Amino acid sequence: MERTGSAWVARALAEDDFWGAVRRAGGGPVIEPDPAGDGTYRVVTFLWRGSEATRAVLVMPNKIVDPRDLPRNLMEHVPGTDVWHWSVRMRADWRATYAFCVDEGGGPEGDGYWAWLRGRQQGDPLNARTLARRWGGDPVSYVELPLAPAGDGWQRRAGVPRGTVSAHVVRSDLLGNERPVHVYEPPGGGRDLPVLVLLDGEMWQPGLDVAALLDNLIADGRIPPLVALLPESLSAEQRWDELACNERFVGFLERELLPWAGERWPVTGDPARTVVAGQSLGGLTAAYAAVCAPQRFGKVLAQSGSFWWPDEPGPARSEWLTGRIAAAERLPVRFWLSVGEQEWVGLPASRRLRDTLARKGYDDAAYREYNGGHDYLCWRTELADGLVELLK
Repeated sequence: MERTGSAWVARALAEDDFWGAVRRAGGGPVIEPDPAGDGTYRVVTFLWRGSEATRAVLVMPNKIVDPRDLPRNLMEHVPGTDVWHWSVRMRADWRATYAFCVDEGGGPEGDGYWAWLRGRQQGDPLNARTLARRWGGDPVSYVELPLAPAGDGWQRRAGVPRGTVSAHVVRSDLLGNERPVHVYEPPGGGRDLPVLVLLDGEMWQPGLDVAALLDNLIADGRIPPLVALLPESLSAEQRWDELACNERFVGFLERELLPWAGERWPVTGDPARTVVAGQSLGGLTAAYAAVCAPQRFGKVLAQSGSFWWPDEPGPARSEWLTGRIAAAERLPVRFWLSVGEQEWVGLPASRRLRDTLARKGYDDAAYREYNGGHDYLCWRTELADGLVELLK
C-alpha cells in the first residue's frame, strides 16, 4: 500500500457541486489513472460525506491497514466542507471489501478510542456494489479495479439449468451437536457423482449463492455435475474449536457427513473425485482432513489457510500442520492453495507449506497468490478456479 494524493478530488473541489461530480463519476470510490505510471497502477479515492458532528473517519479496506498504526488510514477533512477523503495507490488487479468507521462524537478518550472507533463500521452509501457479510448483518461494500478477476461466474444467467438446494440438519455423535447442512444437487442428477465438501456453508449458501456458480460451471462444461455438501459453522467460538486441526471434526466429515449423504444422493466413494474445501481456518481444516483421511479426501482446495496455527513460540508448535506433512510420507492427495498478497500473517506460512509440499514430492500441487486480502470477494473467484483445476 502507498498513500497518495488525488488529482480528481482537487479538480472536483473546484466545481460548484462536489457531490454531483461524485455521482457523475459513478459514486465511490473514485478510480483514476496513476499519473506517473504505465497503466499498472490506479489511484483509489474513498469518500465520505460528513456531518457537522463528524470528528474522524477511518477507512478499512481488507488488509490494507496496519492495526499498529490506524491513524495512517484516517481520512482527511477539507476545511469548510462536508468532504472527507483518503487515497491509495494500488495495482490495477486489486479488489477488496471495505468499511468506514465514523466518529460522530461520544467516543472514549485515551487508549480505548481506537478499539471503539473500529467497532463503528458501516458501508459506503456512495457505492452500490456489496457482498454478503459473514454471520449476517448489513452487506459490505467492495471495490474492484479494472484488471481484477471478474465475478461474472457468480451471476445467474438466463437459460442455464438450475440445480436444487435443500436444507437439512445432521446430528454428530462425535462432536455432540447437530448442525444445518445445505446440499446442492446438479440439474439432471446422475450416478456416482463427484462430491464437494465446502466448509462454512452458511456463508456460501445462501449468503453468496454458490449454487449459481456451480450451475454456470456445469453448464459451461468446466466441471462435471457434482453434489456439494455445505455444513455450517455453529458460531465463531465453536468454529475456532472445530476448525483448528480437530480430529473429531474430521471424523464427522468422513464417518458421519459423507455416509449420511451417501444414503440420500449418488455420491462417489472415490477420494480422487472428492474435494474438501475451506477458507482461513476452513482452509487449514481442509488440508488437515486430507492428511488424516487420504483414503476419503483426495483433493484439497485451501484458500488463505490458517497454516500459521497455533502461532505459539517454538518450532514444535508453530505451523504444526506443515511440520506434520514434512515428517510424513507423501500421501495420494492433490493440493490447490491460494493466498492474498496482503495477508501479512497467512502469506509467509502459506509459502512455507508450498515449499514443504514441493520437497515432499507433491509435484501436482498448485499454488498461487492474488492481489487481495483475507476476503470472500477474492475467495469466490479463487474457489471457481480451484474447482475447475481439481475436477477437470
